[in-house]
Amino acid sequence: MRLWPALAVAVVLVTASCAPTVDLSKAIEVVDVATGWRDAGIVDGKNKLVPSVTFRFKNTSDQNLGALQANVVFRHVSDDKEWSSFFVKVSGSDGLAPGATSDSQRVNAPLGYTGTEARLEMLQNSHFEDAKAQVFAKYGSTQWTRVGEYPVDRQLLEK
Repeated sequence: MRLWPALAVAVVLVTASCAPTVDLSKAIEVVDVATGWRDAGIVDGKNKLVPSVTFRFKNTSDQNLGALQANVVFRHVSDDKEWSSFFVKVSGSDGLAPGATSDSQRVNAPLGYTGTEARLEMLQNSHFEDAKAQVFAKYGSTQWTRVGEYPVDRQLLEK
């Protein structure tokens, strides 16, 4: 019965790797949120503004969240299609400990608006469309979970 030792090892490995998963919609609190529009420089002779969100994650669970990641999806307020998105590595393999808060994460969308007007005037243009930022989180091999949604304030942020 050489199969028994191998089977016992497999059961131990599977059991050890099956730590209970955490519901990130309840285990992550998005804190210190700030939104606005950042100056992305000059593109093809025009001023460029991009939506931006800054935030931190707080682990409100009783478990370490290893390899914590965020994905920020920017959408126009009037449309639910993805306009732009950006991926962020929040913590490494050490994870985010229970009760701990991550470093500040600043996400600038790759896409935005360009115009010949001054940047502040661009925000006041009648064709300017407001945006929102949806923040998703995951740790390890779990699925992406939406943990917050924030309107992008119509304000110019410092670089």
